[in-house]
Amino acid sequence: MGIFQTVIIYFFLFVGIYFEVFILFTYLTHRKEIKADEKASYEREVYPSVTIVVPIWNEEKTVSKTVQSLLAMNYPQDKLKIFVVDDGSTDSSWEIVQQYAGHPQIELYHKENGGKHTAVNYAIDRSTSEFFGCLDADSEVDADTLKKMICKFDDPETMAVTPAMKIYNPKTLIQSVQSVEYVFGILVKKVMGILGGIHVTPGPFTIFRKAAFDKIGKFKKAHNTEDMEIAFRLQANHMKIDNMHTAWVYTTGPTTVYKLYKQRLRWTYGFLKNAWDYKFLFLNKEYGNVGLLTIPTAVVLIGGVIFTVFLLMYRIVNFLVQKFLLWKAVGFLMPQFEFSLFYVSAKLNIFLTLFVFMLMFTLVYNAQKLTSEPLRPGRVALYFVVFPLISPFWVIRSVFNAVFGRKTHWR
Repeated sequence: MGIFQTVIIYFFLFVGIYFEVFILFTYLTHRKEIKADEKASYEREVYPSVTIVVPIWNEEKTVSKTVQSLLAMNYPQDKLKIFVVDDGSTDSSWEIVQQYAGHPQIELYHKENGGKHTAVNYAIDRSTSEFFGCLDADSEVDADTLKKMICKFDDPETMAVTPAMKIYNPKTLIQSVQSVEYVFGILVKKVMGILGGIHVTPGPFTIFRKAAFDKIGKFKKAHNTEDMEIAFRLQANHMKIDNMHTAWVYTTGPTTVYKLYKQRLRWTYGFLKNAWDYKFLFLNKEYGNVGLLTIPTAVVLIGGVIFTVFLLMYRIVNFLVQKFLLWKAVGFLMPQFEFSLFYVSAKLNIFLTLFVFMLMFTLVYNAQKLTSEPLRPGRVALYFVVFPLISPFWVIRSVFNAVFGRKTHWR
């Protein structure tokens, strides 16, 4: 192995290990603070006014459950408004939501198709509430989620609060894999909230202090990742984004590999483009951990995936060439298999790779304890097998699209 390859491999391994150890250490050292969050009372004598928008475009199968989950929330009815904004649906979504016409908490709006960000901005312009949130029409909320999140705004510097997202009722293999990923993500998002390093305010039920929009503007199309761009913009304006890890939101994950690929291609491409738009944050200590930790780590890990794939391809091709040359020289030789510890590689990079996976198992275990989510061992095993196999496809394609100006689509 050339010295250049060796240096690159150890660099990516170091970054991966550093990030995992850092997340684990931060989580363990803030356990008392996190436990205090879990035990704190979220009941209030007076609650602020909140508007939640449900932007819909061809969501006839799920929109009713989404709206019903909002109506079932344990929050004063006179303080909660629900705006349903149909963004030019071509299915029966608009007809379905007519069942809520005249409901004292719900306002229905229909507009020409312009994209999700225009539907959300349409609601912002019509909201008079102190707080504003969005709930994607394929998601549902727990009854106490809004109360728990509103408590985080007791800190006047907090401008946005993100929830804890879980996969709703995973049925397919791909959804089962995502269920582990999302539970792990709850722990990471909690740590990033503590560190001030959150770079995404998810469409499923992030709550904003509405005054923030007056200061930094409303949502933009932002490469079809408006929830990421608004988080970058909040960070760029030194506005605090917090997280409430017990505020459950349930979303429907993609059911097939192709649908997951399309979703993650959009997410990864959106990250790359938004990171480029906000490149002044990169390694800039003025912007704290989002500039020094979140963005650089994500960029390095994307680079690590690409490097690993091409290195693996090179080694496979080189192996096949060597076998072909051997066959040309001496003919076909029946391979003989005999296990011996002598042939087990003792290279440091092998042990470091195993250490990376051990740390990941430790993080997933702690995430399971944090969320009280009973993860099945089979699902965890699938996560560690399936994701490393399929994630390089959307990572490589997203980098290709970003470099060569190929846009991604919502669906």
